[in-house]
Amino acid sequence: MGVRVEKIQEQIKQEVSDIILRGLKDPRIGFVTITKVDVSSDLKNARIYVSILGSQEQFKGTWEGLKHSTGYIRQELAKRIRIKFIPEIAFYPDTSIQYSAHIQELINKIHNAGEGKSENGNNDQ
Repeated sequence: MGVRVEKIQEQIKQEVSDIILRGLKDPRIGFVTITKVDVSSDLKNARIYVSILGSQEQFKGTWEGLKHSTGYIRQELAKRIRIKFIPEIAFYPDTSIQYSAHIQELINKIHNAGEGKSENGNNDQ
């Protein structure tokens, strides 16, 4: 991928983060982090990966709010980025943070279960 595309991806990531944080007034939108932006080589499409923290209900509300705000976010992006064509944007959930938290939880359970067995083993002697 070219340097130009990478620069545009980073700029879109920063600007969309700022738009969501400061520009959106939708009460459904909770804590959102833009984790990655993939722009096609022809600069016509941008996939914006977001991580949404909270309960399943909060996730659904935030997701609905983001989908509803796509047009506004693209319009604001056009005001902030100086390129000939602003790509069509689409949001995609990035579940890597939730997945890593789940893995960490499983590791902690295994670790705690292992400590419980060794303590019981020592008490029996």
